[in-house]
Amino acid sequence: QVQLVESGGGLVQAGGSLRLSCAASGRTFSRYAMGWFRQAPGKEREFVATIDRSGNTAYADYVKGRFTISRDNAKNTVYLQMNSLKPEDTAVYYCAAKESILMSRTTEWYDYWGQGTQVTVSS
Repeated sequence: QVQLVESGGGLVQAGGSLRLSCAASGRTFSRYAMGWFRQAPGKEREFVATIDRSGNTAYADYVKGRFTISRDNAKNTVYLQMNSLKPEDTAVYYCAAKESILMSRTTEWYDYWGQGTQVTVSS
């Protein structure tokens, strides 16, 4: 069982930056693929970024070049650095985990989810 706790959300002006963190419990964090997803009011949860346990990454087109996912296995933490934020990035951001050598863009693939952290970008 893995517990995930997100932090780092908040209110920021358009063009600003935030760094989200997701701390995971357990001793086998390095065996997990990690993902970031987001959900805006009235919309479905959507993929943002993912990183496998080798450090390979993938991004949604709408964040590519602005967001960076990374992980620190010694700290059992995955990060999402968000730059050049836009009002349309406003959402609750969730991290997700699955023990696997693969990675995925789909919500159904992941086994564990955090509670989410709110990101609000004002225009």
